[in-house]
Amino acid sequence: MSTTRPVALDAMGGDRAPEATVAGAVRAARDFSIPVVLVGDETRLKEELAKHRAAPGLEVVHSGEIIGMDESPGQALLRKRDSSVMVAVNLVRGGRACGVVSAGNSGAMTGAALVRLGLLPGVERPAIASLLPSRRGRVVVLDVGATVDARPEHLLAFARIGEHYARCVLEADRPRVGLLSIGEEPSKGNALVKHTLPLLQESELNFVGNIEGQDVARGKVEVVVCDGFTGNVLLKSVEGYAEFFFEMVKQSLASNWRSRLGALFSRPALQGLARELNYASHGGALLLGVNGVVVIGHGRSNASAVASALRVAKDLADRGVVEALRERFGGEREKARVPVGSGGERESELHG
Repeated sequence: MSTTRPVALDAMGGDRAPEATVAGAVRAARDFSIPVVLVGDETRLKEELAKHRAAPGLEVVHSGEIIGMDESPGQALLRKRDSSVMVAVNLVRGGRACGVVSAGNSGAMTGAALVRLGLLPGVERPAIASLLPSRRGRVVVLDVGATVDARPEHLLAFARIGEHYARCVLEADRPRVGLLSIGEEPSKGNALVKHTLPLLQESELNFVGNIEGQDVARGKVEVVVCDGFTGNVLLKSVEGYAEFFFEMVKQSLASNWRSRLGALFSRPALQGLARELNYASHGGALLLGVNGVVVIGHGRSNASAVASALRVAKDLADRGVVEALRERFGGEREKARVPVGSGGERESELHG
């Protein structure tokens, strides 16, 4: 179900915006034929675009405000209704864009998606789902940052939506689900893990029990479930050690002439491994549970990472992943979209 609609990009979001975001949008349009709407300060964005060779399919939509990485998401969204992240999400809500990408304040992106797009029926809290490499392919890890203080019923919902997401993107017939803990035994873990375990055991899921951190890389399961705090620590640790590993490899290969000679032959394999472990190659993670394609990129995303995130968003939209999830979790009848300022439930969540 390929769509011709563009992907909306919060071009002011991220540590390297707008230089990296504009360069990434140009690359996505030129290399992947992805139409992009860049949202942000029109003057600054056009100045950045002028530095690049013209690429088809790029459009600029002006927004007058920016939400900084250090701002409180709830307060900022209420004060800055014309922020780039809010305007970008509104393009999805209005049907002008098939999805939205931001490498900016992830809390603001999550809040904007909750307020303007709403949650899928049957989902109480969103979860950021990241795809990590394993010995057996890829594994879906959620949540990696959207819901830091989760309850057992939230983790059960994450498991269900993650299981269906794995069916879509990993093409797994019956994905195995594991609960991240400090030990496989039912007695191990904190209160959240211990109370979640029986819920998953009694569910219809292909639940294999508690798993430990090393089991993620071993590919013991296709879906790893945890709260947003634990998942974010796991994700950042994986990224940090991947960078550290390749720094060590580079130093080792440059240590003497024999190592440098060996590096010439091993370079293609090492480059492939580096691409697999580099966050820039995968771009961003899907915010699962909201009624639209919302991809959250790394705060320090470079142009390559932005282009990859745009490609991820377009691919997910073309696959109809959100539509499949909506059907799985209750159908069109319960779509809820509460506008900012209506006094509804989503508005009150921004104060929390």
